[in-house]
Parts: sequence; structure tokens; C-alpha cells
Amino acid sequence: MPQIEPLDLLNAYCEGVFPMGDDDGSISWFRPKMRGILPIADFHLPARFARYFKTHPFEVRWNTAFGDVVRGCADRESTWINETIIDTYEELHRIGHAHSAEVWRNGRLVGGVYGVSIGAAFFGESMFSRETQASKVALTCLQHRLHERGFILHDTQWTTPHLAMFGGHEIPCAQYLKLLHRAIQMPANFTDGPAKSVLVFR
Repeated sequence: MPQIEPLDLLNAYCEGVFPMGDDDGSISWFRPKMRGILPIADFHLPARFARYFKTHPFEVRWNTAFGDVVRGCADRESTWINETIIDTYEELHRIGHAHSAEVWRNGRLVGGVYGVSIGAAFFGESMFSRETQASKVALTCLQHRLHERGFILHDTQWTTPHLAMFGGHEIPCAQYLKLLHRAIQMPANFTDGPAKSVLVFR
């Protein structure tokens, strides 16, 4: 199954375009008129989940099982994550542009989220959960990490009721592109460097 060339994919992200796989292995490209984003500095944590998060029973790891997270996200009745997508994002991970937040319990991967980083922009791709609240824990820890590492944009493509709980919303494409072009020119590093600030949930 052919991959998308990594440089072509990164360039597409920089122009606000992202791919989704089709059942036949082909790829379709999208740039919605309204774009979903998840605020980083003003990330909203619902009060009930905030109480749960303080004592959750999971271990969170970063980038230790990237391919398993992608396949976990693909393991559903209907999915846009075909083998072309899997191969392409595993290559992006290998060269340092794709990352995973992983939720583990008793040595078993039970949830996670993955996405792509360019500059101070993070492009969330998908998440999954095999235990209640696991994907929410992954998302919350991801938001912590993006904030402390200096990211200013978390692109979620579209907004779902799940993301709306955390303050996710949509903005016009023109506004998104201005924010995107600013973010990709700013320095941020998902994997290295000390924490820059403390995230206060609202």
C-alpha cells in the first residue's frame, strides 16, 4: 500500500488541508469551511471529570506505542484510518512529527490519542478508549503537554459533542488559517524541553 510522501503531508497541513482514507485504500483531502479547534490556554475541564482526573487509575506514556494507538483508533465499525493512513503516520512518527498520548492500565493499552506537530501547531487526528474515561484522560494530559511546551493551536478538524465538553468549537476557515500560519512559524517541541507554564483548568 503506497504512503503519502511525508513532506507532501506536512505541506498540506501547513495549508489547512488534511487527508482521510477511503475503503479502497485511496485518500481524500479536506479543508472544511468551519474548522474545529480545542483551546489550549483556556482548556475547559468539566467539574465532574476534574474530580475523577485527580485520582484516575491510569498510567500515561508518550510515544511508546504509536502504531498501536493508531490501530486502536482504527478498530471500529466504520473508520477512515486505512492502511495507507497507518503507514504514512507511522513514517511521520519515525521522523519526529507524529506523536501519541497513551493510557495504560496493568500493562495494557486502554486508550490514547495521536496527532501531528509542526511548529507550535498540533493537529489532532483521532482517539480511542477501551475503558471508561481513558480517552478523556489522554486528551487532558495532551492538553497539559501542549500548554507547557508552548503550543498555541490544537486543530481537531471538526467538533464533536465529546470535544465540545472540553471547550472545543469551530471557527471560520479564514480565521483558522491566520492562526495556523502564525503557529507553524513559532518554535515548540512536543518531546523535549522543560515545562514553560502551569495549565489552570477553567
